[in-house]
Amino acid sequence: QVQLVESGGGLVQPGGSLRLSCAASQNGVGMSAMDWYRQAPGKQREWVASVTYDNSTSYSVSVKGRFTISLTNARHDSATIFLQMDSLKPEDTAVYYCKLLDLRYRAYWGQGTQVTVSS
Repeated sequence: QVQLVESGGGLVQPGGSLRLSCAASQNGVGMSAMDWYRQAPGKQREWVASVTYDNSTSYSVSVKGRFTISLTNARHDSATIFLQMDSLKPEDTAVYYCKLLDLRYRAYWGQGTQVTVSS
């Protein structure tokens, strides 16, 4: 069973930065990709960024140029992804979730971490 634990959320002023982490305990399950999603109050969960096992990255239009996703230990059963978030805006306020997609395209989710951007 895959377990994902997010950390790094908090309160930051507009224009500030935060770095989120998501540590995976894969228990022998191979990964094809990991993603960050977010869900703001009253809104649907939306995709933010992705990184594949071979470090190909992609971003939503709303965060491209401000957020950076990165991956470590992809081949060691304990992958960790990071989301460096710069130039944060109030509209980035949400609960941020990480997701791991295994080699059979089954999805596993973390419990989420709150990010609040406010002055």
